[in-house]
Amino acid sequence: MNNTWNKLVYKVGSSFYDKVFNTGMFLKTRKKIFQEVPFQSKQKILYVGIGTGVDLELINYVDYDITAIDYSPDMLNKAKSKFERSAIKFLEMDAQKMAFEDESFDYIVASLILSVVPDENKCFGEMIRVLKEDGKILIFDKFAPKNQKITLTKKLLRPFISILGTDIGRSFEELFNQNEQRLKIIKDDPVMLSGMYRYIEVIKLNKLK
Repeated sequence: MNNTWNKLVYKVGSSFYDKVFNTGMFLKTRKKIFQEVPFQSKQKILYVGIGTGVDLELINYVDYDITAIDYSPDMLNKAKSKFERSAIKFLEMDAQKMAFEDESFDYIVASLILSVVPDENKCFGEMIRVLKEDGKILIFDKFAPKNQKITLTKKLLRPFISILGTDIGRSFEELFNQNEQRLKIIKDDPVMLSGMYRYIEVIKLNKLK
């Protein structure tokens, strides 16, 4: 996967994305996750890889200071069209190289993004960089099983599925282990498809701790 290819994939996908990810089990799971998040009105929230804005529809977005980024202009335009009268800031931006100052946000929502960016380590590192100390990253995504090697079937399918702009073999544990001195996992729940999809909350530790 690379940014150029992903932009093409999501140009095509923007026309039917909502029909897949804003319905059925995806909608039910996302409702359960994001409607329970205790956002506060004065906090700054960043949605990384906002897509067509499906997650924003699940919260009282008028109450919050929200910035939403996506690398695909087609996906971003779909999101903008849904929230034209809102104060949400929509920006076309690469999640692997964000144009924000260090420690800018209280919450970062990473929904189905770490499995689709070309370099998940760069993306996760950028999330940590722009997150304030004691801030939280909320992750909903698919990952390889904990402490297990991916099956032979997935190994064989992985390069073909990546053509669709997503990776079924990435390990959250590997991502976390590279940053464990800066983060703490406070929630890690299997939420869909027998644990293939997980909801994970991590908090950025204070440097003095």
